[in-house]
Amino acid sequence: MKTKHWIVFITLGLIWSSSFLWIKIGVQDIGPMALVAFRMLFGALTAGAIAFYQRIPFTRDPKDWLVFAILGPASLAIPIFLISWGEQTIDSAVASILNATTPLFTLVIAHFWLHDDKITFQKTLGLLVGFAGTLVLMSEDLLASEHTSLIGQLAVILASLFYAVSAVGIRKYSQHMNNVMRGVGFLVTSTIFMWVLGPIAEKPFEFPSLPITWIAALWLGILGAGLAMIMLYYLIHEIGPTRTSLVTYLFPIGGVLLGVIFLNERLSWQLVTGTILIIASLVVVNYKKKTA
Repeated sequence: MKTKHWIVFITLGLIWSSSFLWIKIGVQDIGPMALVAFRMLFGALTAGAIAFYQRIPFTRDPKDWLVFAILGPASLAIPIFLISWGEQTIDSAVASILNATTPLFTLVIAHFWLHDDKITFQKTLGLLVGFAGTLVLMSEDLLASEHTSLIGQLAVILASLFYAVSAVGIRKYSQHMNNVMRGVGFLVTSTIFMWVLGPIAEKPFEFPSLPITWIAALWLGILGAGLAMIMLYYLIHEIGPTRTSLVTYLFPIGGVLLGVIFLNERLSWQLVTGTILIIASLVVVNYKKKTA
């Protein structure tokens, strides 16, 4: 990857590192569908404001809107809801581990769906090393976890599968679109999807009653959806869905480091070893021999 790709990749990982924490906070006050609906709304407004500021012309092609209508909910609303719903019965640490299966799903799906993102020994080794690093990094939290609902875990794994399939689909069917336009289109259709389905499927469909819940929704929407989606779609088309999905391995690093820096949590061997393994996985997947 080029330097600009690494900058976007690491920034995206930093933004999303805190998502599981904010989701856990949000679902203590309102239902998962309401939380995702507000997240999508704030995300769509953010991406729309960026598009308006940059004066990006928006597509009127019905085929593009069909892509938005299908892949928007599949890449955003549905998996984010599944994670939010799952975190009602499992710890955020468990959710972040299960979400780290996304690159493994993506590797297989991309191999059969794309011509330029095939399974190789190098990619497979890198992904497995990274997943091992994630397990080591979060091992203390996993052993201490009090919430181990099987259905909650399955919901997060299903979310990872949605992320993998939609990432490959986005690469295949929206290659011609501007990054910001993709962000707006997918977020708008996801917002419509959640605000139509949410009040029907979730009763009561509540608005946040606590200031911290509004902060969670704004953080998840503005940064975790609006800005993050534009960066994600940029990476998918620049470096491919398999390499982009490796950003999920940064989530546990960011979460644990935030605890060390701001909560005075101890610097454990798990943090050091897990971080080394995850960094090694990024090096392995992205290593290219120099040709003479």
